Amino acid sequence: MSPGGAGDGNAGDTGNAVPESTAPAVASMVRAAGGIVIRASASGGWDVAIVHRPLQQDWSLPKGKVDPGESAQECALREVLEETGWKCSLGRFVGEVEYIDRKGRPKIVEYWLMQPIEGGYPLDGEVDDLAWVPLAEAPARLTYEHDATLVASVAGAPAERGRRLHD
Repeated sequence: MSPGGAGDGNAGDTGNAVPESTAPAVASMVRAAGGIVIRASASGGWDVAIVHRPLQQDWSLPKGKVDPGESAQECALREVLEETGWKCSLGRFVGEVEYIDRKGRPKIVEYWLMQPIEGGYPLDGEVDDLAWVPLAEAPARLTYEHDATLVASVAGAPAERGRRLHD
């Protein structure tokens, strides 16, 4: 056998190399981040931004995968801008959700409370609609229970009207 070991194609190779591991590959955790974007409504309450994704045919909170070298906070701000067209200020950490994504991978998404600073930018192709809905009604409009639970936790204790949500 050659110094390369079994299965390297050299003379004396029997072709019967045993794989180093027979354990199934474990999918790595997908890290993502997003925002619960809230603004004061004309009626005196709070509205929250939810997005419709045509590929998944769902209503969800704006979120996306963390890029290499990017912090979760940077990702959350970038994804909210891309999916809602709104540049936002980052508020307090709200929580995280864990689930298995549509490709069967474990996924963890961290969320921050945000307030819009400026907007009106075009939506990216991943999102085809943005709706501002009353905070109390948002859980019923969201497709996924984990999104609804997170928004409901914010709806239970929003900031006073006129006060910034991250002061």
